[in-house]
Amino acid sequence: MPRSVPSFGGMAKLVFGLQQSLDGYVDHTVLGPPPPMLARHFSQVERDATGSVFGRRMYEIMRYWDDDHSDWDAEDHDFAALWRRKPKWVVSRSLESVGPNATLIADDVEAAVRGLKSQHDGEIHVGGPNLARSLTDWGLIDEYRLYYRPFVVGRGTPFFAGPRPPLRLVANDVIGEDTARLTYVPADVIRTGVS
Repeated sequence: MPRSVPSFGGMAKLVFGLQQSLDGYVDHTVLGPPPPMLARHFSQVERDATGSVFGRRMYEIMRYWDDDHSDWDAEDHDFAALWRRKPKWVVSRSLESVGPNATLIADDVEAAVRGLKSQHDGEIHVGGPNLARSLTDWGLIDEYRLYYRPFVVGRGTPFFAGPRPPLRLVANDVIGEDTARLTYVPADVIRTGVS
C-alpha cells in the first residue's frame, strides 16, 4: 500500500541532494566547485534549509566552510556564513566531538532522525551517500535531488550507496549552463498537500 507524504506542516522533509557525474558519482575532487549559477542555487538551498544531518565523511569535507580562506570571493563568504548559522547533526560513532553549531548523534540513528523530522519544520538536508543509504532503508528520505554535471568519472563514490530505491520523477529543470536537476520521491508515496 502506498504511504502518504504529509504536507510537512509541523514535520520536516528529509532531502538528499548532491551534484554528481553523468555516470552517478559524487566525487567532489573530480567535479570541482560548482559553476557560479549552481553555487548561487546551493546558497539559496542552504538559506532555506532548517539544517542538515551529515555522515562523518561528508561533515569533515564540509568543515572547510568553518574557517575563512584568503582566496574566497563574496559568494564563498555568503555560503560560509549560511553554513555556520544552520544547525548540523553529525552521525558518527568514531568522532568524539563536532564543531560549532553541530550536535553529535552516536547511537540509535533511526530514532534520532525520526525525532529531528518530528521536532522541526521545513527541509533537513542529508549529507553523505552512506548515511542516505541507511535513511533510505528506514523509509525516512522524502525527496532525492540529483544534480547532473557533464562529467564521466568511471569510479568513486556513487550517489546511491546501495540498491536504488523505487523512485518517481516529480520535477526536472536546468540550473545554469551545465546542470540538470532531477527531483524524485519514493515511488510508493502518494503526494498529499505538497505543492
